[in-house]
Amino acid sequence: MNRNPRDILNLISTATPERIWNALKVLSSYYISRASSKPFHWGMPISISIEPTTSCNLRCPQCPSGLREFTRKTGMLENSMLKKVVDELAPTLSYITFYFQGEPYLNNEFLNQVQYAVQKNIYTATSTNAHYLTEDIARKTVESGLDRLIISIDGVDQETYEKYRIGGSLEKVLEGTKNIVSWKKKLNSATPHIIWQFIVFKHNENQITRIKALGREFGVNEVNLKTAQIYNYENNTTLIPQNKKYSRYIAAGISYKLKNKLLNHCWRLWNSCVITWDGQIVPCCFDKDAKYSFGSLKTHSFLEIWRNSNYLNFRKSITQSRDKIDICSNCTEGTKVWG
Repeated sequence: MNRNPRDILNLISTATPERIWNALKVLSSYYISRASSKPFHWGMPISISIEPTTSCNLRCPQCPSGLREFTRKTGMLENSMLKKVVDELAPTLSYITFYFQGEPYLNNEFLNQVQYAVQKNIYTATSTNAHYLTEDIARKTVESGLDRLIISIDGVDQETYEKYRIGGSLEKVLEGTKNIVSWKKKLNSATPHIIWQFIVFKHNENQITRIKALGREFGVNEVNLKTAQIYNYENNTTLIPQNKKYSRYIAAGISYKLKNKLLNHCWRLWNSCVITWDGQIVPCCFDKDAKYSFGSLKTHSFLEIWRNSNYLNFRKSITQSRDKIDICSNCTEGTKVWG
């Protein structure tokens, strides 16, 4: 994840001696595990992702939420679950991403949940398709204290945008961006740090220069180019961009393969986790259907799940045969410390 200097300073401002000590424990155990191929693990998560909802208003074709293909239930994160997580982890937790699957703003309690985490001095971020950023919601977003707002925008014109964001309106995205920028100025707020996220596909890779220029015009803090995660990438010729710089995949004869080698270590399994709307703890954002749930916060504390045998065995499998784990097969991000 890219961060500009102001964004990094905001994150540092949440540091406490206990959080710093926790981060050092996690980091040291990660490198010892890499060196020994054994799952040593100390400390609590430095960051988590928590899911406000699985519901979404769009139909993006590479997203299980958009495709309505989940086998797990659809629902909304309740305040009681959010508070349970935050209250237990706040002493050592530095960062919460309020996003996994779905559109966060469909949860009417979402901004109240952000505000609760902010009050605990935890850095907060979310990702949105920006269709619900009305004047009122934009004001409440700025007032909530949200630190980082990622807005998905994958085209500079409606025709290109809706090729992936099916059912979406570029006009609404631009209007929502304007509203956030405007309320930041009205409230004299440095946050949220606004990022336009542009997923690069074959059909929009020729618009990279234009999206950067449009971002400057609208006053966003950053335009972030993201490579696309594509299902059945081996034979996909319609979405993979031609410029290798913007692709996770490279040609392998008449097929495609992952550009990066899958190594037997993963920083995410040491420093973070994902929590579904209903309290299931899963290893990372690649486990979209919660196939590898390590336990439920409805029946256990976070610490009990974080240290249970299922989690330990999964970390062990990562250090010894990561290529045997199906959710890792399309991952190019898990090998980098600090994401």
